[in-house]
Amino acid sequence: MSKTVAILVARLIFAGLFAMAASFKFAGMSDTAGYIAAAGFPFPLLLAWLAAIFETALVLAFLTGAFFSEAALLAGVYVIFLGFAFHGPSHWEGPQGQYEFGFFVDHFTFLAGLLYAAVHGPGERLAVHRGFIRKGEAAPARG
Repeated sequence: MSKTVAILVARLIFAGLFAMAASFKFAGMSDTAGYIAAAGFPFPLLLAWLAAIFETALVLAFLTGAFFSEAALLAGVYVIFLGFAFHGPSHWEGPQGQYEFGFFVDHFTFLAGLLYAAVHGPGERLAVHRGFIRKGEAAPARG
C-alpha cells in the first residue's frame, strides 16, 4: 500500500509541476514568447504554444498512466533542454550567475526522478497501462 501511495504522490507531483508550467504559459503566452525570443529562438510565439500543449499532454500522461514511460523520457529530454537553453553556462556570468547555476543543476535532479519513473512505470493502481514501452516484455517481432 505504501508503494502505491508513493507512486501516486510522485505522479501527482510531476503532473502538478507541468500543469503549473502550462498554466503560466497559457495565462501569459506573450510573456512566454518574449522569454523564448530573449533566449534567441526563432518563432517564439509558436514555440510557446507548442511548449504549453506539450506540457498539457505530459500532465495527462502522468495523471492517467497512459504512455507514462514515454512521457517521462520525453519530459526528461525537455527538462534538460530547458536547463541548458535558459539556465546554462551562458547565464552564469554576472550577479545572478550563482542562482542560474543552481537552477541549471535543479534540472538534473528533476531528470533523475523522471528517468526513475520511466523505468518503473506508473504503478499498478490508477494507471492506464498502454504504451510502447512495457516493463518486462520484449518488443513484438515485426515482419
